[in-house]
Amino acid sequence: MLKALKPSEGPKGVRFGPAAILEDLSERVPRYLNDVDQGKLIYPACRRALSDANGDVRSVWDDTRLEAMRYVMVVPGHEFDLLSGSARQIEMIDAYLFQRAHAETVIDFTGTASADFAIAILAGLNWLTHCAHLASVPPAQQMGTIRNFRKIITVAQKWWLTEGATERCDQLIANGQQPPLMLYLVWSEYTRLAKQVAAAAVFGSSINRSAKLVSLPEDLISRFETAKDPNDLPDL
Repeated sequence: MLKALKPSEGPKGVRFGPAAILEDLSERVPRYLNDVDQGKLIYPACRRALSDANGDVRSVWDDTRLEAMRYVMVVPGHEFDLLSGSARQIEMIDAYLFQRAHAETVIDFTGTASADFAIAILAGLNWLTHCAHLASVPPAQQMGTIRNFRKIITVAQKWWLTEGATERCDQLIANGQQPPLMLYLVWSEYTRLAKQVAAAAVFGSSINRSAKLVSLPEDLISRFETAKDPNDLPDL
């Protein structure tokens, strides 16, 4: 459970670790959806123009990722230890690999936490595929989203089946590194896919070409191309 986890802090007090991600999401996802319900933000984020509230590339990237993560955050029971606890990773990975792929973003939960998280993760991937279509992400970047993520999970499964994986995971987290926890794998893939959506939505299909058409700082474009996370970009 989330309450059993504590965010870690680096030397400058920077919070990191799975608990920090979950705590942040538990606050920001409901707040974002409330702003959408009140008409403060255009939804989905990939439909925004630069002149709209939160229409900058950083916000579109971040909000698109929140839209995908909302499914995970509403799984009944909130047994987030399945995503972030080293002792339960094989259980969660097996449940994900057992789950039949679906194309839904409106989902029904089963009452079994591991199966429900698997359903929610797939729904998030489907949402990002939907946003990719809306934003005209190049087709080559959209192909095989669920198949590619399954390959990532299969590699992670092998890691967790090696002797001493649980202890190795705990040590990596203590050192500020990222072992292949399901939470990290989902977060990383959603971040990557949401970046593609933001690039297409804000810059168009070609960043270099559209940079001549919109008034954006050149250094922002280059920073976006190298950024790993929306937080790597400045507030606009």
